[in-house]
Amino acid sequence: MPKAFAQTKYVRISPRKARLAAALIRGIHVQDAMVQLHFSGLKGGALLKKTLMSAVANAENLYDVQRRDLKVREVRVDAGPTIKRFKSKCRGRRVPILKRTSHFLVVVEV
Repeated sequence: MPKAFAQTKYVRISPRKARLAAALIRGIHVQDAMVQLHFSGLKGGALLKKTLMSAVANAENLYDVQRRDLKVREVRVDAGPTIKRFKSKCRGRRVPILKRTSHFLVVVEV
């Protein structure tokens, strides 16, 4: 069975929030996954949808399969590097602000 994948790196969203959207599409058909991500209302859903569309385009170009035949095999959201910033607080102190990033991997198969 042919598998195609797409990977998006350094996406500016926390992995914990992106995994909520990833859980919606794991193991279902691609057309249903597109609908789930479109109507979920999650920021991670919109970002993950772009990666899913790229994986589908890779499968169509490489293996000449139809979109309706594809199924989401694997969705993985890994933590990327954390951007560290600081904010001033009372009495001359500062507190860290951690801006987290994610890496997406979407695998589709027939």
